[in-house]
Amino acid sequence: MQNFKKLLYSVLSLAFLMNVNIPANSSEKEVKVYSGRHYNTDRAVFKKFAEETGIKVRLIEASGISLIERLKREGKNSQADLILLVDAARITNAAKAGLLQSVESSSLENDVPVGLKDKSKQWYALTRRVRVMVANPKVVDVSKIKDYTDLADPSLKGKVCLRNRKSPYNQSLVANQIVNKGELKTKAWLSGMISNVSQPFFPGDISIIRAVSKKKCGVGIVNHYYVARMLAGVNGRRDSLYAQRTSVLTPKPAHVNISAGGVAKYATNKAEAIKLLEYLASPSGSKGLAAPTFEHPLKEINQNPIVMGFGGFSPDKVTVDDLGINNSIAIKLMKDAGWK
Repeated sequence: MQNFKKLLYSVLSLAFLMNVNIPANSSEKEVKVYSGRHYNTDRAVFKKFAEETGIKVRLIEASGISLIERLKREGKNSQADLILLVDAARITNAAKAGLLQSVESSSLENDVPVGLKDKSKQWYALTRRVRVMVANPKVVDVSKIKDYTDLADPSLKGKVCLRNRKSPYNQSLVANQIVNKGELKTKAWLSGMISNVSQPFFPGDISIIRAVSKKKCGVGIVNHYYVARMLAGVNGRRDSLYAQRTSVLTPKPAHVNISAGGVAKYATNKAEAIKLLEYLASPSGSKGLAAPTFEHPLKEINQNPIVMGFGGFSPDKVTVDDLGINNSIAIKLMKDAGWK
């Protein structure tokens, strides 16, 4: 089995080298990106960067966990120059694992707001995501649901549906509550909310929105852009109709998560990686990433009418560092509460 794994890894590494298609001219500038963002629209931003700078972008995409494990395996032989990941826990865990390096950039310091960047300058946020509640007005009284903690109310017995415990988005939400309310109150909230769950825990946010729409439950927690994508018809007409039957409820203030980037520890094209990271974090770059995916740029609200229809949001004061620091505690509390 061990020999098979080594062979498989060698084949995958060779496939990656073939995929990046390194140019014959070795002096040609390029940057290799390992991305946990799975949006085809990101490619348009990379293309624009390449046209403006002459630096070619070589892209490989995979889930965040897969990318982190790959980087650990590759070590100093890694092809990665720039790492893009979604969720606070994943980017902070990558830094803790020694997979990123500090960079000096006045552009990044100016363009990325306080609380959305690493104090040791190893990673910077690129887009923002709001963790909202999606509810069916025919099943629950939406006027009584204003905060995540309301999902622990006994009146919602059997009406709450949640994504499984492995979701980094939910882990960060619980970490957020630990910072805001302390461990004891967070434990009480988790206990009450989990007791209101009657459905099996779902594998993704979209499946929760569908379940709420079909009255299989009354309210769930999702990232805002999943609802927006469904309403826009990105997933097809049926999902658009499902989403139209739901209401988006945004706490005030709200928990805000991120997608972020950092320069790989063993980047061979460090200068080019910093330039791309600066470009992605700039007002135009961040907007370029966020606009078509219905996320929010770093300093603006997404101007898409669908997202605007959710009513805007006010971020709470919890920093991304805070979320990363409390991730392991959050996972333990979730497990103890019976969050599967």
